[in-house]
Amino acid sequence: MMTFPNIDPVIFSMGPLQVRWYGLMYVLGFAATLLLVKYQIKKFDFKEFDAHFENLNLVLIISLVLGGRLGYVLFYNLPYYLKHPLEILATWQGGMSFHGGMLGLIIGAVIFCRKNRLDFWRVIDLYGVTIPIGLGLGRIGNFINAELYGRATDVPWGMVFPGGGPYPRHPSQLYEAFLEGVVLFLVLWFLKEKQNPPSISWPYGSMGALFLILYGVFRIFVEFFREPDAHLGFIAAGITMGQMLSSLMIVAGLALFLVRRKQAA
Repeated sequence: MMTFPNIDPVIFSMGPLQVRWYGLMYVLGFAATLLLVKYQIKKFDFKEFDAHFENLNLVLIISLVLGGRLGYVLFYNLPYYLKHPLEILATWQGGMSFHGGMLGLIIGAVIFCRKNRLDFWRVIDLYGVTIPIGLGLGRIGNFINAELYGRATDVPWGMVFPGGGPYPRHPSQLYEAFLEGVVLFLVLWFLKEKQNPPSISWPYGSMGALFLILYGVFRIFVEFFREPDAHLGFIAAGITMGQMLSSLMIVAGLALFLVRRKQAA
């Protein structure tokens, strides 16, 4: 059994203001995405995005945070927040849904692109290949917070998490950081090169579709090692909420990939 590092989730405090590792991970994820999107714009000569880059980033960040929080409230703990509505705003306590955040990001991108006459599919591909960095960092933040830990296990790297009882558990946050962060980023970043210029096999929108598919597959796999949310448990037949939502992502990704290829033919 390995020892949980028990890192203080608060980096430093200034009076009532607290700077937490969880929040810092979000900031680093946003920064990495902005830098890599800017790099792609320059490399692939997407000049039409330059005039809208800063405004688009602001819209996507707001959409992601709002969608992530509202998704958590609706999908994972609605009865609690109906009783404590003011705590919906307490994002610093954790509680963000990736699936809700992704839906919010897509809605924000659709509205912005239509208003400014930008190619939505190119935008989704530009940002989609960089999102895994933020996902990986976010899971490390979950690990530091000792939240979203795994199921009880006897593997040598099992850890006893604060609040997780006396039994060693899978550090499932680190599994997700590796698969949804490192592996997913490397695969999409490599495949992105095949899309420029776009072709029938790799039209614009295909990177976004692959992101949905691969994330869904990785998330479903890791959910077999992750402890279900105590207030939800298993939805049905041993299936978790994360697996159900990720299955919908895979279906949506496959449909999008096939439709975009058909449109490009």
